[in-house]
Amino acid sequence: MRLDDPYKLLGVGRDASAEEIRKAYRKLAKQLHPDLNPGNAKAEERFKAVSAANALLSDPVTRGKFDRGEIDADGHERAPRDSARGPSYREYAEAEPGRRYAWREEDLSDLFGSVFGSGDFDETAGPGAKRPRRGHNERYVLAIEFLDAVNGATPRLTLPDGRVLDVKIPPGTVDGQTLRLRGQGGRGTSGGPSGDALIDIHVKPHRFFTRDGQDIRLDLPVSLSEAVLGGPVEVPTPQGKVRMQVPKGSDSGTKLRLRGRGVAAHGKMEAGDLYATLRVVIGKSDTALEEFLRNWRPETAADPRSTMEMGT
Repeated sequence: MRLDDPYKLLGVGRDASAEEIRKAYRKLAKQLHPDLNPGNAKAEERFKAVSAANALLSDPVTRGKFDRGEIDADGHERAPRDSARGPSYREYAEAEPGRRYAWREEDLSDLFGSVFGSGDFDETAGPGAKRPRRGHNERYVLAIEFLDAVNGATPRLTLPDGRVLDVKIPPGTVDGQTLRLRGQGGRGTSGGPSGDALIDIHVKPHRFFTRDGQDIRLDLPVSLSEAVLGGPVEVPTPQGKVRMQVPKGSDSGTKLRLRGRGVAAHGKMEAGDLYATLRVVIGKSDTALEEFLRNWRPETAADPRSTMEMGT
């Protein structure tokens, strides 16, 4: 994909703030990440392009060079580039595809050192001695299963350089939350410490569970006989199946609660509850049921739509 303009690629103006650029990138990354679009080559290509645009614009130094015309839209410097300055914008875009994708987050010490050009050498350590510098923070996107976010888990994240990190997902993790792995980012220089890995979490939707704060909600199908006669039924919960008593004569839409069967307890938060909304499923009726209903006369006739009458 040709990178005509990194601002247009991210959908921001040239006067966009660093926070606006970060938000635009995160929104696009969630839509285009290869883990969420398996086998979609176009999405992967565009993801790499927006990652490259973010790499250029999130760095005040390279953004300034682009704005001043010192590098073109493809990241080519108009003057010979010093290889010590790191990869160009184009190199980010044309990097080999990996299972996960990362981008750098410059820390303040690096930023000030680049702006003022006086932070690289340690005069106290002798002439020419470089000052230890902390490595870059690096960001990654990790898509996790709904139940892993609710209960906690430790999935593995494979980095572009081949390293494998075990990422501890605390119970109750929410979509968009950022986890920090200290010392797992870019390497420091001249004996400086490594930066951190910042993991942006994307929680995949579940087939029938939805989350409401600490609570879990689901629609629970029940048969006509279970709704009329009541009795125990099996209910799926994030922690496994449990038996719940359906009251006799339950209507479709009846809400039942299972205490402590929602999001697992974490920190100062108590475990949430699970709310099951009954949905009566008739299914394909048999001859006996049809014959019974034709001849059945209830002792007390009721109009189920009486509450829907419109006033004059």
